Parts: sequence; C-alpha cells; structure tokens
Amino acid sequence: MIHFFYLACLFTVTDSAFSKRFGAPIKTNDRPIIGVLAQDVFNATPQRNAYIAASYVKFLESAGARVIPVMINKTEDEYKRLFKSINGVLFPGGGVSLKSSKYSKTATIFYRLALEANSKGDYFPVWGTCLGFEMLTLLTSGESLLSHTNTKGVALPLNFTDDVRDGRLFKEFPEELLKSLATERLTVNSHQWSITTENFAKSEKLKSFYRVLSTNSDGQNEFVSTMEAYNFPIYATQWHPEKNAFVWRRPYIPHSGRAVETGFYTAHFFISEARKSFHSFCSVEEERKALIYNYKPEYTGKLSAFEQMYYFD
Repeated sequence: MIHFFYLACLFTVTDSAFSKRFGAPIKTNDRPIIGVLAQDVFNATPQRNAYIAASYVKFLESAGARVIPVMINKTEDEYKRLFKSINGVLFPGGGVSLKSSKYSKTATIFYRLALEANSKGDYFPVWGTCLGFEMLTLLTSGESLLSHTNTKGVALPLNFTDDVRDGRLFKEFPEELLKSLATERLTVNSHQWSITTENFAKSEKLKSFYRVLSTNSDGQNEFVSTMEAYNFPIYATQWHPEKNAFVWRRPYIPHSGRAVETGFYTAHFFISEARKSFHSFCSVEEERKALIYNYKPEYTGKLSAFEQMYYFD
C-alpha cells in the first residue's frame, strides 16, 4: 500500500503508448453527451420495463455533461448509430444478471464498439460503477471470477496501490482529498460480489488489460475497488461515487464535504475524458429527442434505495 502523503508527487504522465494512441487533442468537445445504460426492472409492468437511477444522471450533469438513456430493447444497428452520437457510456450499478439480462447484452455491444473505436484512434470512454465494474471484468476476461464479499452496505477508505502513481483517474485530485480518501470512509460499497486481488492476479487477461489503482477488504477478502485500462479510456469503481451527493436513503452513505468532493472530482475526470470524443447526433432535433430531459424522474424513496428513478417502456 502506498502512503497517502506521497500520492500528489508520485503521479506521472500516462505511458507513451497510451499518449500516442489516445492523447488529448488540442480541441475539446464542450458539449459532451453521455449514454447511461438502463437496466431490467424485476417485476416489469407496462411503461416500466427498464429504469435508471436519477443519481447517475445528476452525477454526470454536475461535471458539465448531458445524458441520454441507453434503452435495452434496441437492435444492434440502432446501438451502433447511437454509439456514433454520444461521447461516452456509463454502466451503472444494479442487481441484474451479468449473463442473461438485457443490460448485459447491451453492455457487451457497447464494450465491443468502444474497443473497436479506440483501437482506430476514435476516442470513446467507458465507465463502470459497481455492477458495471463487475460487468467489465466479465467482458474483459470472458469468465466470471467474482467472489462473495461482506460489502453490501459500508463506506471504506481506499487502499491505494503503488500503481496509482502511473494512473490517470486520480491524477488531478487535490492532495488533501487524496489524503482523505486514504484515511476516511468516503467510498460507498453496496455490493455482494467482488473480484478478489487473488482472482484478478490469476487472470492474464485482466492483469494485462487493467491497472489496479486501489483495493479494499471486507475483513477476510481483499478485492479490487478501482481500476483503469492501460491502453484504453476504460475506468471502473466497485464503489459508488454518485451516491455521496445524491442518495440519502442509507445511513452508511457519507455526505461530508470530502465525500461530496470525491464524487465531483470523479465525475469531472470522466467528463474530461468524454470531452476528447467528437461523436455527435446528425441533427439538433435528433439530439433533443434523445436527451433524458424528455423523461420525468419519479420519487421512489419510499419503495427503493433511490430517491428518484427514471422508468422506460
């Protein structure tokens, strides 16, 4: 584990291979649009077959992005067209199957499209949170390597690895915030499955593709909590950066100034990556019709862990 007071001075420029292939262009996109993947509703009813927690939308909007919902009932051709219209995609947390859900099938398509685009120099970032993190481990490794952990509702400090010095995600975080992240319970864990550091190390595909930036432990098992791809703009946290500022239903969620800062700087980083993408809709009208502004979030605080949710047919 790396000592937190060294973090600020240990970050270095991304490796040259990544810089050459995906270096930030001089021009930036100041109107980024992020697609947030919807997911299956357990007991679907008419007009309520999929949902997105509003906290993810607010999280992205807080850093200067607009959001469109990525529906889970479209054709692959429709997804390809949508991919060329947005500047990044977020795979959110949730509780659906990583193998049989429409969420997983849609995520698989966008992951493949992102790899193909980035390999050709077409910058397109991907973010996975919690279930999205787990989805990315499956998509990259081709197998389920998850283990059960006692992490269903707990906030933890991050155990930064030595590799964080070469990473990108935390590079612009203020020194004081990095200290707090390493010593205070600022990151919300709300998951039952994790990729242990042991299983991660056994997978040649995972350890050659991802740089582990932080780990955590449930007291028995050490697991990967933050990772980023070496040569692609793909990032994932097992913890929930969006909850600190926008979710109030659970007592273990921290709402301190540092906790809220954590969410903001995480969102800011991802959106700064999206600003390097120049995908766009064919017309202003098509863009307007796709935006999540066309949908109304519902108050669901009495029924779920989220204050607000968007429902879709």
